[in-house]
Amino acid sequence: MNREQAYTLMVQHTPSVSLQRHMLNVEAAMRAYARHWGEDEELYAVTGLLHDFDYERHPEEHPAWGVAFLRDHTDTPDVVLSAIMGHASYTGTPRDTRLARTLFAVDELTGLVQAAALVRPDRDVRQVELPSLKKRFRNRAFAAGVNREEVEQGARELGVDLEEHMLVVLRAMQAMPQAAEERAPA
Repeated sequence: MNREQAYTLMVQHTPSVSLQRHMLNVEAAMRAYARHWGEDEELYAVTGLLHDFDYERHPEEHPAWGVAFLRDHTDTPDVVLSAIMGHASYTGTPRDTRLARTLFAVDELTGLVQAAALVRPDRDVRQVELPSLKKRFRNRAFAAGVNREEVEQGARELGVDLEEHMLVVLRAMQAMPQAAEERAPA
């Protein structure tokens, strides 16, 4: 599966623009880490785009429903399927690849970064600064749905400093086009 196919599948199964934006944000963070480590950017991007594609329509079965669908209807590699299962802690799927650990690490953090942008008057993620993001991370009332323990666990599993991790994800999201529509396949 390539990025264009993953994007099309994600849009077909995800009516919510905000959830689409989340998956695009995760894609951007995944690409940034792939570049950082010299890994396959396309593989990381596809993983980010597909990790929640089933959530809206099958929340009680997520991510198992999506993984079964991908296994039965696409040529998605097993390493991607395993990473998608592992990003949801409740599945008990071990995160035994860098790809799986990266997906887990960036998933929750992209939500915090997006929330930090949305409370700005200009709503522009490019104006979010690391000190502000760190302050918001410590304030558990801010974006209360973001699981801080999982963000910290994700950084540990990746073997990166939490501040460095925040900066990688923030910079990745700042570098992407701001509207989901602008990220459509070429």
